[in-house]
Amino acid sequence: MTSSSASAFTRLARSTIDDLLEADPIRATGLGDHRFDNLLPSWDSAAIDEIVVRLEDHMTRLDAVDDVALPRDEHVDLEILRARVAARHFDLSEVRRHRWDPLIWDPGTAIRQLVVRDFAPADERLASVVARLQAVPGYLAEARSTLTDMSALHVETALARSAGFAGVVDEAAQLAGAAPPREFAEAAETAVEAVSTHAAWLADRLPDSRWDPRLGVRLYSAALWHHLDEELTPVQVLERAEAHLDEVNAQLRETAGEFLRESIRSPDIVRRALARIADDAPVTDTGVLPEVRGALDRLTSFVRQRDLVTIPAGETAIIEMPEIHRGVAVAYCDAPGPLERADVPTYVAVAPTPADWSLDRVTSFYREYNGVLLHDLTAHEAMPGHVLQLAHARSIRDTSLVRSFGMSGVFVEGWAVYAEHLVWERGYTPDDRPDAALRLRLQQLKMQARMTLNAILDARVHGGDIDEPAAIELLMRRGFQEESEAVGKWRRALLTAAQLPTYFVGWMGVRSIVDDLRVLHPTWSDREIHDLVLSHGSPGPRHLRALLGL
Repeated sequence: MTSSSASAFTRLARSTIDDLLEADPIRATGLGDHRFDNLLPSWDSAAIDEIVVRLEDHMTRLDAVDDVALPRDEHVDLEILRARVAARHFDLSEVRRHRWDPLIWDPGTAIRQLVVRDFAPADERLASVVARLQAVPGYLAEARSTLTDMSALHVETALARSAGFAGVVDEAAQLAGAAPPREFAEAAETAVEAVSTHAAWLADRLPDSRWDPRLGVRLYSAALWHHLDEELTPVQVLERAEAHLDEVNAQLRETAGEFLRESIRSPDIVRRALARIADDAPVTDTGVLPEVRGALDRLTSFVRQRDLVTIPAGETAIIEMPEIHRGVAVAYCDAPGPLERADVPTYVAVAPTPADWSLDRVTSFYREYNGVLLHDLTAHEAMPGHVLQLAHARSIRDTSLVRSFGMSGVFVEGWAVYAEHLVWERGYTPDDRPDAALRLRLQQLKMQARMTLNAILDARVHGGDIDEPAAIELLMRRGFQEESEAVGKWRRALLTAAQLPTYFVGWMGVRSIVDDLRVLHPTWSDREIHDLVLSHGSPGPRHLRALLGL
């Protein structure tokens, strides 16, 4: 009975996931499922209404599954899939970004993801590129008929990204070598013209774009519930984050006092300590990528020497962030999707400052992202953070389709925050200076404060009880952030509701799992503990607990 129930659920899960991926071919390509590489999604009102009905049908069938008859792993998969289908239904039927957020309609990623990795022969990928390029004019016309009152910030960000579309097409042309076929040239020219036309349309509507991207208490509470999938309310997240921020601020004062050899009651002691580090570790636009590459090499050697966790084989490249992806974060890990089976590289994309920034803003940016903090950032994005964890997830051949499709951003970010603390705790330093450990500890605590403030800011922004000046003051005062970082984080909170809390909530979940495993297995090494945590792919922390029997 249990076996037949599991088989029936497996078939139901596959049909559900197939339907969701076909409806969102850009996400399918990103996950590594290439069946729909020649398609763009349809987000017009009629298509959305049809998808919503299908999602309701899927939820009905999933709710009818006899979960008592399922083995443990399939029971967890059922919970993951239910949560994912419900979250997608909520996004499309309640938040409805396709009607006010032009970033949803950006075609650049759909083209670029076919170009940057050799998951198939160049001619096959070029054929998919051509098909998607040919679809761009109709896709953007559909956007213009669907978008109504828009968010000005989202329009501004979409306009900035649209400037990079021609560069994406130039990259795509390299698939064809020196002489791209006429079909590609014609499709490329038409698509670039369509993007330019759409950008002009957005620019015309920018002055009248007044949609407030803050979700409000009701929608935000639901969004947090769906996207964290950790059964926490905004109030619970906010209370835990505020308590942790008090602890981190106290640790910052203690560490700053030790670093400066002053009383922790000395005026402005934390800011002065951080300023000294920024003064001593300058970074420039031309040096930021080499700095990150050097940090990755040093961290990889450290993780290997200390045997902290198994390092899977695979190529990692540090690249300059494409223009079409700028405007939200300073760096990100672009790993092959969990469904990708080709041997393709992982990219860590880093964004130098925009060309139109003033000298003061550039200086502020690199005081924030100084040479010491870049080591902590690299631990998060690369080693032993995202690059390592996502490589582990891909290397597990028996991971279920559901866990691959439903990979949890909460776990992914939680592991990366945990990785930052782990390397410091085990003695990593960015250089051989006598005070190197204290310098890194100050920056790591500052990142802890940032991670915690991410959750606080997101809840207060979308709950509507903080405005931009107060938010920037909070980030600079409690997080010791440079003004440019604080301004960027305000924008990010408005652009990505419910994403910023994933760092804090994920870190709490991963840390508690590791702590419990250390109690259960007191003789286990770091590598044994961490390899076990990473042995089930990227499920949310509450689901990982169930899989581990905790």
